[in-house]
Amino acid sequence: MGEGLLDEVAQAEAEMIAAAATAVERHDDSQAYFDAVIAADQKVEPRDWMPDDYRKGLIRQIAQHAHSEIIGMQPEGNWITRAPSLKRKAILMAKVQDEAGHGLYLYAAAETLGVTREELVDALISGRQKYSSIFNYPTLSWADVGAIGWLVDGAAIVNQVPLCRCSYGPYARAMIRICKEESFHQRQGYEILHTLSHGTEAQHRMAQESVDRWWYPSLAMFGPPDTESTHSAASMAWKIKRHSNDELRQRFVDMCVPQAEVLGLTLPDPDLRWNAERGQHDFTQPDFGELMRVVKGDGPCNAQRMDHRRRAHADGAWVRDAAAAYAAKREKQ
Repeated sequence: MGEGLLDEVAQAEAEMIAAAATAVERHDDSQAYFDAVIAADQKVEPRDWMPDDYRKGLIRQIAQHAHSEIIGMQPEGNWITRAPSLKRKAILMAKVQDEAGHGLYLYAAAETLGVTREELVDALISGRQKYSSIFNYPTLSWADVGAIGWLVDGAAIVNQVPLCRCSYGPYARAMIRICKEESFHQRQGYEILHTLSHGTEAQHRMAQESVDRWWYPSLAMFGPPDTESTHSAASMAWKIKRHSNDELRQRFVDMCVPQAEVLGLTLPDPDLRWNAERGQHDFTQPDFGELMRVVKGDGPCNAQRMDHRRRAHADGAWVRDAAAAYAAKREKQ
């Protein structure tokens, strides 16, 4: 090998080493800036540098949230045609449309992290990404629409209001509008239960039976206990989450107790009582074993929910194809 070629090789190696050193330095600077943004309680934006685990964690959480909004249309959509009055039908239809909109906001927020909507939908349909376990329970009576509004949407509000201060800007901004609409959903459910509870004896029984079935699945919505939560520590360190699962579950119970008294309904927990020393209610924890079984696909309606979603996705293929063809035609003009 000639001396000239050796010199070129040596120079190339030196340039590679220098470039690597520069990359490491820039990474250190980027990490320091990211850490400073988090510490200052500011927002990380899509074009900002972020750790890969932060990006992946956000995609997982936002995608699961979006999937839950879309799957969550099914149990209530089941009652649109059977609602007891035209007014109730219109209100319920508007609520289901809101849930579709929430899913779209969240898919759009996830797309800012470099993942496509097609990838997210495929991950849901293939079972590689999950949605909230609560939507795998059946709606057996009209009172269930009320229980979902009061308990399920109420739990969602407790869980999601802190996300309005999430460290990732697009997610936080999407949550502001979503939480405003969820507050109306919670009031709608509360009003349905209040009407039933103060109606006939049969209506009161129907409302109570519904609350009995939805109470513990609603408590499980906050996830496993803190000691068993896989992602909570990192999410809280990055200020994606602001409160632990157990903190949020306690807050939800303390919120529901006085509301149940106004409704004239009983929460199905014989050990539920005020603890003056703690300044909070003692309560029975949900069955976390059941939670994990449902999350893994063994819930009452898991198969039904996914079959419906896959069928709806397949039925909508012509719309996606038409939109793609139109977009391609516009590009050629």
